Amino acid sequence: MESEDSAIGKLEFDGGYPTQPTMTKLLGEMDLMRATDAYLWGIPAAGMIEWKNAQNNVFKIQDGQLVSYITQKQKQGILTPNYTTPYIATFADLSKTGPIVLTLPKGLMAGMVMDVHQRVLEDLGVVGPDKGEGGKYLFLPPGHEPIAPEGYFVIPAKSNIVFFGVRLLGKDKAEAVKTLVPQISTALYKDGKLGESWPVLPAGEQPWSQTPRTGMDYWKSINQLVQQEVVEDRDRFMMEHLRSLGIEKGKPFEPDANQKTALEKGAVLGQAMAKANNYAKRFEPPFWKGTHWKHAITVSTNQRAENWDQFDERASWFYEAVSISKAMLTQTPGVGQRYIVTYQDKDGNWLTGENTYKLHVPANVPAKQFWSSTVYDEKERQMIVNDEKAPDIAAGKQGLKENADGSVDIYYGPKPVKGFEQNWVQTNPGDGWFTYFRFYAPTEAFFDKSWTLGDIEKVK
Repeated sequence: MESEDSAIGKLEFDGGYPTQPTMTKLLGEMDLMRATDAYLWGIPAAGMIEWKNAQNNVFKIQDGQLVSYITQKQKQGILTPNYTTPYIATFADLSKTGPIVLTLPKGLMAGMVMDVHQRVLEDLGVVGPDKGEGGKYLFLPPGHEPIAPEGYFVIPAKSNIVFFGVRLLGKDKAEAVKTLVPQISTALYKDGKLGESWPVLPAGEQPWSQTPRTGMDYWKSINQLVQQEVVEDRDRFMMEHLRSLGIEKGKPFEPDANQKTALEKGAVLGQAMAKANNYAKRFEPPFWKGTHWKHAITVSTNQRAENWDQFDERASWFYEAVSISKAMLTQTPGVGQRYIVTYQDKDGNWLTGENTYKLHVPANVPAKQFWSSTVYDEKERQMIVNDEKAPDIAAGKQGLKENADGSVDIYYGPKPVKGFEQNWVQTNPGDGWFTYFRFYAPTEAFFDKSWTLGDIEKVK
């Protein structure tokens, strides 16, 4: 009998063969490793599946019909949404609907079309092919014969489920909703003809969430993905891992006792790893040297690097957020958006709701349109819910107090700082939080870093 010490304890071998207890331990560990990898792999799609299910089952809205998210309550189910701009978005399973057309009017809006894994198929609006002049976008299901009807921007989908939507960027939110939303619509496209237009419907203000579920419910979402979607070459090894755990295309999800144990443990460990992967961002240096600010969006729009696909990067961004576009990663001054995030104060401690913090925002923020700091609850990764019903501070906010030099001091904490009530975001004692600092139409000083933002500091 021989034995070896390992990361999972002592392993015993008899004539070179693993003993039965060692064999059981090794295979169980293999299953757990596969489950945790599958958990991290599935995060982007799980978020899409949950949102689509909410659209169909909670909002009672059919595939392809656009939904408006304007109020905080309507947006409250979305991972790290923008508080300021109205959203118009929807999902469609093109394998059921066939081709769909999205009609956009001329106007200041920006958005994207994504597949079920949140890879960008095309930008929409001012940074899309219509360049803000409006137009008709035709989405084709996977495998559909190539067509190019005149007057349409044609987008072949990579997956059956697609997401598409825009944000209204005008300074007057109410006016943008009033004038643009009635002109946005979708319709089926069959035999070269456009069907009856579907108007935008409100999401309603009932509780809902697109946050990936926990425990075995997470794997039900992944099973739904596997059953409904085409399998790409990129994911064939993962399909084999899932098959060994009881999730296989064309078969019912009925894991045996060992598979269920691996899935349950994998969901717990996978979520913990997702948090560590996201909050550490080992693949991302600080944006401003000597601070804890980092790029929030860590993944490319196609989720590919030169020699590998971005596994950790995509798991990081889509654990805490939903959607991506080329505009959100703009490299062009005066166009698009950029998001910077921090989870820590100047001393490197996690931001928590019982403390009071100050962020000094220097004058001349490099944002042609506006800037904002939105606070999110760590547990849900959604906008913080507070008594003030205000999760953010943004440029142009009524009553926002500026310093003599044009700079702004933002306070985060359970109670306001006297004289800075309009510069305050209320936090909840005992709850962790983080903030995105968004630059809308960032200018050159953002890119060359001649303008810098210091860390959030804890104050008495």
